[in-house]
Amino acid sequence: MSWLWAIIVGLVLGLIARAILPGKQDIPLWLTVVFGILGSILGNAVATWIGVNDTKGIDWIRHLLQLLGAVRWACRVSRP
Repeated sequence: MSWLWAIIVGLVLGLIARAILPGKQDIPLWLTVVFGILGSILGNAVATWIGVNDTKGIDWIRHLLQLLGAVRWACRVSRP
């Protein structure tokens, strides 16, 4: 995954993660992108670990794991 693609996916995952979390998050947009990138890396690592990182067609499980990773990072930092 190239850096540009990681930033684009990170932005999308970060925004989705931010929308999923209830209440207001007091974190800037650039930090949302960072959380999305970290979540993407974490999701890819877990997908590789359980053996679903490269499948035929769309990797729905990997994408879900990436989203859960982004939600985890955003929730961990935005909540006191």
